[in-house]
Amino acid sequence: MFKKMLAVAWVVLVIMGISEKTFAQQKTTPSKDTEAVVEDGGTGPYKAIMAVETTLPTHTVFHPKNLNLFNTKNRLPIIVWGNGACANSPWEHVNFLSEVSSYGFLVVAIGTISEDKTDNRKSTSSQLTDAINWAIAQNNDKKSAYYNKIDVKKIAVSGMSCGGLQTLEVASDARVTTVVVCNSGIFKTPGNGISNMPKLTKESLKKIHSPTLYILGGVKDIAYDNGMDDYQQINHVPIFMANMDVGHGGTYREHHGGEFAKLAISWYKWQLKGDKEAAKVFEGEPAGLSKNPKWRFEKKKIP
Repeated sequence: MFKKMLAVAWVVLVIMGISEKTFAQQKTTPSKDTEAVVEDGGTGPYKAIMAVETTLPTHTVFHPKNLNLFNTKNRLPIIVWGNGACANSPWEHVNFLSEVSSYGFLVVAIGTISEDKTDNRKSTSSQLTDAINWAIAQNNDKKSAYYNKIDVKKIAVSGMSCGGLQTLEVASDARVTTVVVCNSGIFKTPGNGISNMPKLTKESLKKIHSPTLYILGGVKDIAYDNGMDDYQQINHVPIFMANMDVGHGGTYREHHGGEFAKLAISWYKWQLKGDKEAAKVFEGEPAGLSKNPKWRFEKKKIP
């Protein structure tokens, strides 16, 4: 196993559930050979861990702790993740990302866990591509713990808010097999004057070539109008639009990532693992999601 680096204090704080305010006040010293279990490692069949790989120190990796369970017959699909506010840390999304990973996915998020919430360094869309490149390289490296355990033909690019725009910027990558856009949508005015956001136009939507899921926080979500407009303009690939009235913050910080995690996991299981049971959430008239009154949805090109 490659050496992994993570702040020891973060491990303690995750386990103890210390408040965000307290976490922000702590100062930590990075230490090698440490891993963190977020919450209880998730509700899936594979308990997940969070770590920073020495071969990818710019990102945070979530993966099932026991990699020995994976091989050429049971591979880990790749999910790359961009953060809200173009943040260079996934600290807001760790519950969500750990939960997703526990269902047998390799999740590679932009940035590393930091106790400094005032860190203004911003991420770039290219870091999503870096994550894809790294995962593929690890699968091919005989010295890697991930050797021959990653499904390089099943890749999801995903992100929240600004990270959703980063997702849309790299969705044209031919290696991408599905797209998940959360609490986001392309501005009618590119970038809307916010300097760090990708300057996309609605023309970018035409470059999407794989099934796409949008998850929005309802009319109170500041991205609602942009996201719904994206949905109206995407007519060339299968697309599912789900709304839950929780606002822009979603449910990422809730226990096990809340309802957003449940829905995203069903999509990932369907699109990246071919899970027919998970597909029922999105297929049918009405789709299986209709059984959950918390959600309202629309879809195109999905049976």
